[in-house]
Amino acid sequence: MKKYFLIICLLLFGFVFTQEKAEEKAKFIFEPDSLFLQVGETGSVTIKLVNSNGELANNPFYVYGRPRRSLESSPRISDSTGVATVSIKPYKPGKLTLSVRSISQKREDRVYGGMTVQVPFPPLNRIVFDNPQKKLYVGTSLQYKTTVFDDANLLRGDAKVKLSTSNSNIAEFDDYGNLNAKKTGKVNVVANADNISESFEIKIVKNPVRKISLEAEKNIIRTGDVLHLSAKPLDRSGRHIKDVPIVYSYNGKAEYGIGLPAAALINTSGKFVAETPGVFTITAQSGGFSARKTIKVIPRNVKKRVRVVGHGTVSNVNTSDLWVWPGVEKHKGKDFAVTGTWGANGEAYFWDVTDPSKMAIIDTITVDARTVNDVKVSEDGRVAVITREGASNRKNGFVVLDITDPFNVKITAEFNDDMTGGVHNVFIYDNHVYAVNNGRKYDIINIEDPYNPFRVGRYELDTPGHGVHDVWIEDGIAYSSNWADGVHAVDVGGIKFNEKNRSKMKYNPLLAMTGQGSPGNPVKLAGMSDPNGHNHAAFPFISQSTDKFYIIAGDEWGNQFGMAGGFHFLDFTDPKNPKESAVYQVPEAGSHNHWVHGDTLLASYYQGGLRVVDISGELMGDIYAQGREIAFFLSSDPDGFMANRPNVWGTMPYKGLIYFSDMNNGLWAIKLEDETRYGTN
Repeated sequence: MKKYFLIICLLLFGFVFTQEKAEEKAKFIFEPDSLFLQVGETGSVTIKLVNSNGELANNPFYVYGRPRRSLESSPRISDSTGVATVSIKPYKPGKLTLSVRSISQKREDRVYGGMTVQVPFPPLNRIVFDNPQKKLYVGTSLQYKTTVFDDANLLRGDAKVKLSTSNSNIAEFDDYGNLNAKKTGKVNVVANADNISESFEIKIVKNPVRKISLEAEKNIIRTGDVLHLSAKPLDRSGRHIKDVPIVYSYNGKAEYGIGLPAAALINTSGKFVAETPGVFTITAQSGGFSARKTIKVIPRNVKKRVRVVGHGTVSNVNTSDLWVWPGVEKHKGKDFAVTGTWGANGEAYFWDVTDPSKMAIIDTITVDARTVNDVKVSEDGRVAVITREGASNRKNGFVVLDITDPFNVKITAEFNDDMTGGVHNVFIYDNHVYAVNNGRKYDIINIEDPYNPFRVGRYELDTPGHGVHDVWIEDGIAYSSNWADGVHAVDVGGIKFNEKNRSKMKYNPLLAMTGQGSPGNPVKLAGMSDPNGHNHAAFPFISQSTDKFYIIAGDEWGNQFGMAGGFHFLDFTDPKNPKESAVYQVPEAGSHNHWVHGDTLLASYYQGGLRVVDISGELMGDIYAQGREIAFFLSSDPDGFMANRPNVWGTMPYKGLIYFSDMNNGLWAIKLEDETRYGTN
C-alpha cells in the first residue's frame, strides 16, 4: 500500500511541477483580444510578449496570418523588447487567425499565440461562364463550368451554383454540370447562386455525325507511357466535324491472374496512361456513335537494386543538408562533402569522400547557432556558405567560408544585417549568395570578395502574408518556392545566347524572356500559385526525352502521422500558361528536397527514405502508381542519432553515385546496381 501511495505522490508532484514550469513560461497578450473586419478594411492590435510577472520578455517575435495569403500584417517582426503595434488587413473572408511565435535559440523554447480575426463573407456579385459554347449537337453532352465573384472581387469557390435550362425537353443538366442535348431548338442556360444569376442562349442543332474513327499511335505501351488517341467524328461523306464533343472512356483487365480491373487515366483530349499492366479497351463516343481500340499495357520494368558504397554515421546530433564537390589546388583529384546540423550546436562537418567507402570527417566549423540548416559550395569549389538559426545574440545570418583547404576551413566573414529571424536556405551563383531571410524574402549578397560581403538586391512578393522557403538558381534564373504563392521564376542575370548554350536557349523558354534582370534588379518572368499552400522546394527540369520544360515543385507539411507531401510536375513549356501534368507522392511518407539527373528524379522522402524515379517521356497522372520507381533505399543505422529511423533530408548526384543526408544518421553514398537504363525513351 505504501508503494502505491508513493507512486501517486510522485505523479501528483510531477503534475504540479509541470504546471509550475508552464506558468513560468512567457505568453502573448493581445489588445484587443479579437477583431471584426471587412475584407480590405484595416485594423490595429498591440501585441506584447510578457514573462510570468507580466513584464516585457525582451524577446522579439514573428507576426503572420493564417491561413496563408489571408491576412497582411505590418510589421511582421516585433522590436527587441517584445512589443508590436500591428496593422492588419484581411484579404479573404472567414474565421482567420493572427498568429505569433517568439524567436528563440532552441525550437523547444518557442512560445506561440494567436487571436481571431472575424471577416464576414461579402455578398456575391456575379457569375461568369468559363468559355461557354453556344452551339451543341443533338445527342451530345458538354460540361459547363462557372466562376463566382463577390463584391470584393474575390473568387468564391464556396458558392453553390445551380445550373438549369429554360426548356428541359430540348436540353437538360445533370447533377455534375453536364448539359445533355435532346433535340433541336434554342434554350437559355441559366446559372443561379444566392440572389444572383447569369444566362445565355444556346442553339441545339441536328447532329451530322454518322461514324467515329479512332486511331492510336501504338498497340502496346508500358505503364506510365502516355498514349495519344485521335477520335474523329465523320459525316455521311466522311468529312471530319471538328466541333463535336467526344467522350473517352476505358475498361480493362489487369494481369494479376484473378480478374481485377486495371487502373488508368484518360483525359478529355484523348491522352491515356495506365497504372497497371493489362488489356484495355478504349472507347470514344458521341451522339450515339462509338469506336473502340484495344491496347496492351506491359510492365515498365525499371527496377534496379541499390548498393551501399559508403556511410558516415553522425550519432550525436541531427544532420541537415549536404553538398559534394571536387577539390582545388593541392587537393585537386580529391572529393569532399559538407553537411549541416539541426537543433544542435551550430556545427558544419567537412568530409573527405575521395574513397566513399571510407568517408571521414576532416574538419568541423562551429558558429553561434542552434541549426546550420543549409550548406552550399561555389561553382569554383573555393567558397562555402552555411546558414544560421537560433543564435544566442539573435544575429541569424550566414557565414562565408574559405574551403580551398577542406582540412583547414576558415571563416572569412559573417553577414547578419536585417536577418534577426534567421536564414533558412541559401544558394551561391556567380559570386552572389541568395539568402532566404526571415522566411519572407531572399536577399542577394555580393561575395566576390569573401571577406567583405555586401547586399546588392532583394526579392520579395507583395501578396498578403507572403513567405518564401527556398531558392535555386540555374542559368541566371532564380526559382523560388513561396508556399501558397507557389513557384516564381525570376531573372537575376539570365545567360546570353551563344553556341555553347544553344540547346538551353531552345528548350528553356524562360531564357528567351531574360535580359532585364540582374542581382541588383531581380525581375519576375513567370509563376504558378499553389492552391494547397505547401510549396517548399523547386527544381527546373528539361526532359531529355521530350524537350518539355518543367519546374518540379515539392510540397512539405505535417499531419498526425508525421511529415507528408509530394512532387508536382508543372509544365512551363508555355510560361504564360503553365499547367500541372503529373504528381509523384508516396502515400505513407513526407517529401523534402529533390534533384533531377538526366531523366531521373532523386527524391528525399523523410521516413520514406531515398526514392529514385524514372521521369522519362511525357508525364501525366500519378507517377507513383505507374511503376516508375527505379529504386528506394531506407537508410537505417543502429548507431544513428535515432537508431534505425530513416529520415532522408537532401540528395545530390556526384560522379556516378547518389549522395544523400539522413537527419538521423549522417551521410550516405549509394549506387544503382545495374547501369542499363531501362525505361527511358
